[in-house]
Amino acid sequence: MTCELCGTSTSLYLCTRHTAELVEALRELPDLYAEVGEHLVPSRAAWGEIVSTRSAAGPRSPVNEDVIDTVTWGRAAEVIRLWRTDVRRVRWPHRGAGPLGTLGEDCAWLAGQVDWIATAYPAAGDLAREVWTLDTQARSVVGDPRPRPQRLGNCVAQVDEQGGVCGAVLSRLPGERLRCRWCGTDYGTEPQLLLLAHFQDRTSARLT
Repeated sequence: MTCELCGTSTSLYLCTRHTAELVEALRELPDLYAEVGEHLVPSRAAWGEIVSTRSAAGPRSPVNEDVIDTVTWGRAAEVIRLWRTDVRRVRWPHRGAGPLGTLGEDCAWLAGQVDWIATAYPAAGDLAREVWTLDTQARSVVGDPRPRPQRLGNCVAQVDEQGGVCGAVLSRLPGERLRCRWCGTDYGTEPQLLLLAHFQDRTSARLT
């Protein structure tokens, strides 16, 4: 079996890294969407003033109406609620519908089930992708994008007695320890990084 998201060999539907990242995203989602709501309301509106988001005539609303249609607390709550319902259905098929919860409660419930999701839920990859889509959409509104992985070349570890080299693409987030996701080789020391750099194309190696 391989991770549904990165293809790393594992006995789970999600590798250890993506399992941890899913928990983190679920925990951050409610606060992100609360911040989204603040960004969608024009700053010049007085406290308690009703702000119209659509108008039959006149100038366009200062609120981004396209964003409102796709990036809202209600939309996020609907998506997360559907995933909570399905996880509960698959894990406990003989139980009835679960209690209604807020976005925060549903995210917390799913975060508490992530170990089982990674181990036994066939749709784990789809769940994670949709959570990260919600996360990315919210961050695009609040101006807090997640850092992108740095591509650092290809793994040079020897993997067999005939001198075969792993060759897997190596990447990491800024400041993260570099480890090959395929063969597990750790490039955490300076001599290992220098060896890796020695065998990389100078135009693609970015180890500093």
